[in-house]
Amino acid sequence: NNLTNNRKQIDDLNVFPVPDGDTGTNMSMTLANSVRELEKLSGATAGKVASVNASALLRGARGNSGVITSLLFRGFAKGIGESEFATAENITAAFELGVKAAYKAVMKPTEGTILTVSRVASEYARAALEDGKDELGVFEAAIEGAKKALSETPELLPALKKAGVVDAGGKGFVTILEGMLSVFKDGVMVQSAAVEESSTEEPSSRNAAGEYETEITFTYCTEFIVNRNREIDKQPAELRAYLETIGDCVVVVDDDEIIKVHVHTDHPGNAIENALTFGQLVHLKIENMRDQHERAKHDAENAQKKPAKSADLTETFTPVTPT
Repeated sequence: NNLTNNRKQIDDLNVFPVPDGDTGTNMSMTLANSVRELEKLSGATAGKVASVNASALLRGARGNSGVITSLLFRGFAKGIGESEFATAENITAAFELGVKAAYKAVMKPTEGTILTVSRVASEYARAALEDGKDELGVFEAAIEGAKKALSETPELLPALKKAGVVDAGGKGFVTILEGMLSVFKDGVMVQSAAVEESSTEEPSSRNAAGEYETEITFTYCTEFIVNRNREIDKQPAELRAYLETIGDCVVVVDDDEIIKVHVHTDHPGNAIENALTFGQLVHLKIENMRDQHERAKHDAENAQKKPAKSADLTETFTPVTPT
């Protein structure tokens, strides 16, 4: 809920890698798939919850930010393992393995993004563990590190500094962690808020995604899942290598029975045809990012015609924190 409550604000921060204004939406929809699966569990161990969460996130991942988020939590699941309860050591390993998985899968890891935010979070978690902190202390330290890294993202990524914003994916990740902390610390789930009214009737911040001008290199955000045909002797690395010749923002994740694919390209048909040589495709999604950016620009222009509170999008909203 914490992420959903702040979806619109995170969308508005989205200027990198493409200013299509959908990071908050994609991350929210990615987590929604996990929520549906987790609601089916009863009395599950920490390890089981982490495993189900990771699988659901990968299968339901949307957009670049959603896929990277799923990778971070895939590492989380490995760190928790089959533990009944998550220990300080488990949590530290979870952050570190999540970062390792995300950096490994991304075509060109870029600092100043969710990757940096998660990496610094893992470093703070490790330091807290070595300082003798318990599981809650380690998790709180990770959030502290994530927030610090987030505030510094404009200094690492020129596009963010030019737009005057922090990284949208990084902000989304911090928001997820804060929602988790509310549950871990107090057993209280952040309640849903009616954010649509406030974001449409009384805008509280400028829409950086709509205001930011840049050249969009590739038109189509293309993603799908390949149900692998084990009779075909081909490796996911071959698919990744091909996709890198026709686009960017390539993420290919091999998860035993499936391959999750994300790519920005001008030739989604070619990506699909090549992927079909690995198995059957499901959950195909193709979005025109130029059109998305034009719609974001239109929304920004309309918002400027309405009275709005002035806000610096580097601190565009105050997240819900546990009481």
